[in-house]
Amino acid sequence: MSGPLDGIRVVELAGIGPGPFAAMLLADLGADVVRVDRPEPGALSAGSPGRDLLNRGKRSVVVDLKHPDGAGVVLGLAEQAAIMIEGWRPGVAERLGIGPQAALERNPGLVYGRMTGWGQQGPLARAAGHDIDYIAVAGALHPIGRADEPPQIPLNLVGDFGGGALYLVVGCLAALHVARTTGRGQVVDAAIVDGTAHLTTMFAGLLAGGAWQPERGRNLLDGGAPFYDVYAAADGGHMAVGALEPQFYAELLRLLGLADADLPAQHDVAGWPVLRERFAKVFAEGTRDEWTTLFEGTDACVAPVLSLAEAQRHPHLVARATFEEHSGVRQPAVAPRLSRTPGVIGGSPPVPGADTETVLAEWGLGAHRQRWLDNGAVSQTQGVR
Repeated sequence: MSGPLDGIRVVELAGIGPGPFAAMLLADLGADVVRVDRPEPGALSAGSPGRDLLNRGKRSVVVDLKHPDGAGVVLGLAEQAAIMIEGWRPGVAERLGIGPQAALERNPGLVYGRMTGWGQQGPLARAAGHDIDYIAVAGALHPIGRADEPPQIPLNLVGDFGGGALYLVVGCLAALHVARTTGRGQVVDAAIVDGTAHLTTMFAGLLAGGAWQPERGRNLLDGGAPFYDVYAAADGGHMAVGALEPQFYAELLRLLGLADADLPAQHDVAGWPVLRERFAKVFAEGTRDEWTTLFEGTDACVAPVLSLAEAQRHPHLVARATFEEHSGVRQPAVAPRLSRTPGVIGGSPPVPGADTETVLAEWGLGAHRQRWLDNGAVSQTQGVR
């Protein structure tokens, strides 16, 4: 392991989605992340543990949290850690005896990160939900999509990973900085609704200033503007156009062969339907690859819409090693990049329980190891890759 977080111990209580992604990012940056798995796989298990890339670079300990000694194992790990992360509904960790009060009593300098959709307080705090629900209530789903059509689902990138996991990581690292200078830990309440709402700050300003229309698909960045949109090519592929600035828009028109055409002005909103129709007609005359060849490297701000698999082969991303192969699996490389202490993928996703004995010994819990193994509080490797 290497990276800027080398030497930082993190305990992750196994969950799904944003919690594992946050812990993966910490592991990518060099932290020693130990995932506490349960004896039975979760309902939304990713299947083969070796392909669950959100667990890359981590180690796994299987703890039976229903066992009388289960809480003691987790608190023992927390006592040796700098950060602990859980992503359960409010009150679940407390009910299991491993909530923030119990953990901070054992380790006053611990950063206790809590990842939820609705937050620890509020009318919906204990309600079930998923990414789509959180971004809907936070106001981020409504603007995404075409005019006069339903909102479109942006995978679970905006809520789970954008408004959730990344804010949890920022909060934990900020709290860790405070703990390192004061010796006092604290609880990080990372709610997806909060983080997602925070992501919309620019649009809140535009709305307040009258520069954003509340109707979907009628603004500069939501597909309303014909020069910031996606167009179909002759072969069924698509091209993404983002020519916002006048000099980039002029280059777009030149390369489309429309520089001398009688067209409405760029920001003549009433003329946008005409512009969109002309752009669509021209793009439909060439294939995606032909347009890519024409636009690539220019200032027209036009790019091909690539699939997940195609993105891994794009020359620019290959040159930057944006994706790398690890243990036979092609996957995104570590981001962001640090010049002096870069992160690295620390290893393949572990089989649950593969590191139980090793972690207990390394983290100073070896004296209890055999008793916990014998009485079933902890388990060794579960299942196969």
